[in-house]
Amino acid sequence: QMQLVESGGGLVQPGGSLRLSCVGSGRTFSHYAMGWFRQTPGKEREFVAVISWNGSRTYYVDSVKGRFTISRDNHKDTMWLEMNALRSEDTAVYYCAADISSWFDPSQLPSEYDYWGQGTSVTVSS
Repeated sequence: QMQLVESGGGLVQPGGSLRLSCVGSGRTFSHYAMGWFRQTPGKEREFVAVISWNGSRTYYVDSVKGRFTISRDNHKDTMWLEMNALRSEDTAVYYCAADISSWFDPSQLPSEYDYWGQGTSVTVSS
């Protein structure tokens, strides 16, 4: 089992920034593709950004390109999501996830991911 713990969520005004963190334990972090997904009430969990095992490949949903940056440090077993120019539509619970099968070319499908954190809430509101 891999345990994933997210932190860094909160309330921020439109145009503001937040940095989410995800710390993994229990498995070799560098063996996994990692991803950030988000969910709002009544909607399915959606892909936000994913990163390959060494950070060489990253993918973003179109709505966050140029505003969000995903990164990881395998020595620290940690992944981050830097979120800038936040909009009200970014409001959601953000989850980090790990997938061993797509370690080289990370999947954008939530169903492919093996382990999930408990989520951290992000609210963008004035």
